Amino acid sequence: MIMKKDFLKWHHKKEFLHEEKTRPYFHEGETWFCSLGFNVGFEQDGKGEHFLRPVIIVKKFNQEIFLGIPLTKHIKKGKYYFPFKLNNQISAAILSQIRLIDGKRLNYKIGNLDKEDFKEIKKRLAQLFV
Repeated sequence: MIMKKDFLKWHHKKEFLHEEKTRPYFHEGETWFCSLGFNVGFEQDGKGEHFLRPVIIVKKFNQEIFLGIPLTKHIKKGKYYFPFKLNNQISAAILSQIRLIDGKRLNYKIGNLDKEDFKEIKKRLAQLFV
């Protein structure tokens, strides 16, 4: 059974983010809960009242935007996933879902990636594009 998405509810939240939300300070290698919203098809959605999903900040371009990778607790194998430990829990970065994200979507910081894991994620991303 497919869950019907309330895109109108997400639209109101997105309007608030665009008009009123201020951007927090963020850095590469951090993980944050981020308002990703309801998306199309197999794109990763956020959950709950604020449409949140954890993301890794992979590349900060400036104070406004960054490349982020959504995370999942459903551990899958393959070149499009990178499992790692964050705050004593196993998560997986969904490398194929990397996207440009505005910092206004950031809600709160979860933690920092281990330096070796962050290096490995960047290495695997580079391999996807060759």
